[in-house]
Amino acid sequence: MNQKEKKFQRKVEDFVCENCGHKIKGSGFTNHCPSCLYSKHVDINPGDRASDCGGLMEPIALEGAIDKEKILFRCQKCGHLKRNKLQKGDNKQKLLKTVLGK
Repeated sequence: MNQKEKKFQRKVEDFVCENCGHKIKGSGFTNHCPSCLYSKHVDINPGDRASDCGGLMEPIALEGAIDKEKILFRCQKCGHLKRNKLQKGDNKQKLLKTVLGK
C-alpha cells in the first residue's frame, strides 16, 4: 500500500499554535487552531505525520454549504492545498475576515 492509499489515522495530540500561540487540546480530529484557524503541514494523509514540510497552512477560503463548510488551506512553505471541515468552536468570524480581507 502506498502513501496515497492509507486511510485516516486518529492522533490525539495537544499542541500550541505556531501562528498565534493558542494552546489547543486535541481530540484526534483536531488539525487546526480554532482561534486563528492556521494549521501545520505535517500529514500526507490525515493523521500520518508523514510530511517533511512542516510549513504553516494559511486559511485562504471557505467552501461548501452551511453546516458542511470546509476551510481551504495553503501551505506558506510549499504551496500545498488542503481542505478540512470547519469545526464547532472555530472562529468563523476570523475566517470570514481573513478570506474577505477585512
